[in-house]
Amino acid sequence: MASAGQGQGPERGSGFERGSGRARGRPRARARRWRRILYWIPVLFIGLLLGWSYYAYAGQLCVVSMENIGEQVVCLIVYHLLFAMFVWSYWKTIFTLPMNPSKEFHLSYAEKELLEREPRGETHQEILKRAARDLPVYTRTMSGAIRYCDRCQLIKPDRCHHCSVCDKCILKMDHHCPWVNNCVGFSNYKFFLLFLAYSLLYCLFIAATDLQYFIKFWTNGLPDTQAKFHIMFLFFAAAMFSVSLSSLFGYHCWLVSKNKSTLEAFRSPVFRHGTDKNGFSLGFSKNLRQVFGDEKKYWPLPVFSSLGDGCSFPTCLVNQDLEQQSTPAGLTPAIKKYEQSWADHRK
Repeated sequence: MASAGQGQGPERGSGFERGSGRARGRPRARARRWRRILYWIPVLFIGLLLGWSYYAYAGQLCVVSMENIGEQVVCLIVYHLLFAMFVWSYWKTIFTLPMNPSKEFHLSYAEKELLEREPRGETHQEILKRAARDLPVYTRTMSGAIRYCDRCQLIKPDRCHHCSVCDKCILKMDHHCPWVNNCVGFSNYKFFLLFLAYSLLYCLFIAATDLQYFIKFWTNGLPDTQAKFHIMFLFFAAAMFSVSLSSLFGYHCWLVSKNKSTLEAFRSPVFRHGTDKNGFSLGFSKNLRQVFGDEKKYWPLPVFSSLGDGCSFPTCLVNQDLEQQSTPAGLTPAIKKYEQSWADHRK
């Protein structure tokens, strides 16, 4: 007689199954590591371009090609100031971690269990409404439902969105930028704006001061030297980036003036009373302070000075959400069902 288990596959939970699971997971882990490495390529490109521009401008243009000492000194001083602010703001944009929702927005274990037991529908929403009753959330989905992230298992604060690249919910998410390999949101949006501003000034200054030498080399007014290639290509690169950066910076200045994010510009936020594209706009001056803060001395510096905590924001609405002030009185049948489920769970 065959021994017990002969001819049968490995038992569920056996070492073989665990080993095969780990084997299947290794290629995914390697793929994730490679993706993380590849995400740094745009940042590396900007770093190399910035390093070459320093050599071309400070070395080949200012030191080699400029004959006037006064012009050399002024150009080098202004250039290094812009270079330092460019690098500082770029660094802060890259390495400032995006802020995630605080613990109060995460569902409790009991609430997660109830959600898993209930089919999606009215009762599902009633559970979320009860969980969000004491939270400062006033925006809704397009269908008017509570904004909930299934992946992070939390109620999304206003202006919070889930980033598919970072795989996290990001407070006041603007967009995920490949050029900084980071999410641009509440914690680093000011730094991103300053990065755009200083990079634009950097390119404009290079193009303006390089122009006369570019023309001289172009018309053979200066002898051919090693500096010719660097100076001519430097002007083309600075002019090209100036055009692209000016449009991008102008767009984000408009967003700041309206107190909008890029995502909100594409899809207006939905409140309880309906869609309102200017729901977070408080007027130009207050909108500006929402991003840069109340103390103007910090505005040009890449140090955090934005107002608020990233989880709740003032709006221009008079009655933000009457539902937040609801009481247990007059419960709907769905809520009653939820209350009974909750009571049964606690027994």
